[in-house]
Amino acid sequence: MKDYWIWCPSVIQAEDGRYCMYASRWPKCVPFNPCWLTHSEVVLAVSDRIEGPYEFQEVALPVRGAQHWDGLVTHNPRITRWRDGYALFYTGITHALADYSKGTIPQSGIDPRVIAARAGKRIGVALSKSAYGPWRRLDAPILPVKADTFYSFLTSNASPCINEDGSVMLMFKSRRYMGNVHGAMELGLARAEHVRGPYEVLGPISLRTHIPYELEDPFLWRNGSHYEMVAKDMTGSLCGEFQAGIHAVSEDGLEWHLSSQPKAYSRTLHWDDGQELEMGSVERASLLFDKGVPTHLVAAVADGPGGFAHAENTWNVVTPLQL
Repeated sequence: MKDYWIWCPSVIQAEDGRYCMYASRWPKCVPFNPCWLTHSEVVLAVSDRIEGPYEFQEVALPVRGAQHWDGLVTHNPRITRWRDGYALFYTGITHALADYSKGTIPQSGIDPRVIAARAGKRIGVALSKSAYGPWRRLDAPILPVKADTFYSFLTSNASPCINEDGSVMLMFKSRRYMGNVHGAMELGLARAEHVRGPYEVLGPISLRTHIPYELEDPFLWRNGSHYEMVAKDMTGSLCGEFQAGIHAVSEDGLEWHLSSQPKAYSRTLHWDDGQELEMGSVERASLLFDKGVPTHLVAAVADGPGGFAHAENTWNVVTPLQL
């Protein structure tokens, strides 16, 4: 979209056979970072083809006031089928500081509004009978923080896996409370019988490796008797490419092992005209499946040499897989 930063894609085939992409956007008149924390809203775009192009339809989860737990910002959408309808997991943010739209624009992570927004990140879910909405939002987050735990500062980046009985395994990103200087990222796992909860946090996940690592943006799915995930390798120590993706497997969702081919995706895009282009960022990756077989990789990309401050354009891509 010409006047917006675009990020966080999540695609599903709707009940009428078309494809719905839920995504995050915020105005290009503000910096990409840190203003995703202060200006983002979840929107809906629709396409007749799975690869797109997707056409903007509406703001799906708009601002609804600072008195709501998700009243100022919605981000990180992840849509999934649940029973006879749909569940839209997302990150919501609120805080009680001055309205940023009426004052100076945050320029860095040390702006008090950015610190407050980051500390206000919580995971919620909205429900609808249709993939197009309208969405019924809840009065409270489904995964709040808890004191003296690995998720005492924030919860975000939800990745739900719906089991055959309707129960939910939810992987999420967390940070530990350490004042304004929060702890390092950790991925956690929670479980609930219903998408609305209550959720029991089972613990932080553990990847069986002697290599130091940091993971973000998990995408979790069930494959027969075990779980699998792709996730962003923040340092590249596991997959061999800086901020590309890893693939890992687990029996219980808590203890993980890298697959025999640990690199899941690259920051290099391959275009149908033969071009190859290394992107500055590839994030929020997820997979689309047909009868249990992954067919497409969905991701947000940014141009430039790397680092959000150097990006001039961002967009979402749906890439066919060659298996």
